[in-house]
Amino acid sequence: MTSTVVVTGIGAVTPLGSTAQETWQAALAGTSGAHTLDNDWAQKYELPVDFAATVDPTVVDDRLKKVEAKRLDPASRLALISAREAWEDAGTPEVEPERLAVSWATGIGGVWTLLDAWNTLQEEGTRRVMPLTVPMLMPNAPAAAIGMDFKARAVVQTVVSACASSTESVGHALEMIRSGKADVVIAGGAESAVHPITLSAFSSMRALSRRTDSPETASRPFDVDRDGFVMGEGGAALILESEEHARARGAQIYARLAGFGTSNDAYHITAGEPEGAGSIRAMHDALESAGIQPADVRHINGHATSTPVGDIPESIAVNRLLGDAVDDALFSATKSMTGHLLGGAGALEALFTVKALQERQAPPTINIQTVDPEVNLNIVRDTPGQLPDGDIAAITNSFGFGGHNAVVAFTSV
Repeated sequence: MTSTVVVTGIGAVTPLGSTAQETWQAALAGTSGAHTLDNDWAQKYELPVDFAATVDPTVVDDRLKKVEAKRLDPASRLALISAREAWEDAGTPEVEPERLAVSWATGIGGVWTLLDAWNTLQEEGTRRVMPLTVPMLMPNAPAAAIGMDFKARAVVQTVVSACASSTESVGHALEMIRSGKADVVIAGGAESAVHPITLSAFSSMRALSRRTDSPETASRPFDVDRDGFVMGEGGAALILESEEHARARGAQIYARLAGFGTSNDAYHITAGEPEGAGSIRAMHDALESAGIQPADVRHINGHATSTPVGDIPESIAVNRLLGDAVDDALFSATKSMTGHLLGGAGALEALFTVKALQERQAPPTINIQTVDPEVNLNIVRDTPGQLPDGDIAAITNSFGFGGHNAVVAFTSV
């Protein structure tokens, strides 16, 4: 028998807030998390971009012990903080360790640890390189930290599929519970890669916005003047469990995680297939997995990075999927506020989708002045959109370098 999977807890630490609730409220208010960085990177390295959307550094000091923070890369710190919040929000489920799993994601991993260690080696020699360097920099370090903290013994896995990573981690969690492998899964993703090397590299490929005079308006998905994404960092976690397990313990239920779809473009290492063919397949498979008809989809949290070439294929794909029902689906592009969390983006956008279904409010897309005439979507702009009552469905899209496409579908309760 296939288990119904529900969301019972959420946690987040993002550029918009130190908790899931703070982040959600800031998103509903149309708040931008982008700002000019308080460092000399732009001058020192001649970077064309001097802004990003970052997490308040005092959050780590407030929510982790010093010894924990010292032994974790920044990405792992954000992962553990968000997972602990989600677990508490779920009512600290009682579950056998062998029935508890972790499905976590990152796009880049411990870039800060790796490059700090390289600097130490060059400047101070091999004896000064920390013994914990490898356990801190490895991409599975965030998942491992969560797994050990919660004694998860069913399985602890890491997904690394660029910007589709944490949407895949949520989808794999669905499959774990449906298959009977676990009763409860801590799923999500985290990224902390706002670093001179990543800013330089993304700038070199013309992927980042260069609106240094106005960082808070730089991310503008679907606008005719969009010029790239804004780097972001953060972590987001969902507690997923079988509905039977959740009901038995009287847990709150935000929404049902109903479907998951993936595909690959096999087209280009960084650019998506221009007609959105792979994106359509992933969305279609997510709906089919959920038993949802396209007309049932009333909300979409889009990938919508604000890149000149990236936004159009998503619009094409959504229109081909939904057809005449496209105007009934409120479309939110929340990267306009959070920046792009890379491997952590999908988990945060899944969290936003869950909250949208729970509260019947679609978060706004900010900074759009003139919608690109090639875009035909019912975009929620500036203020929240009202979702209808009754049983409705929502999806969230993530598309990553390498051609990865991942979509998860949720339904209301």
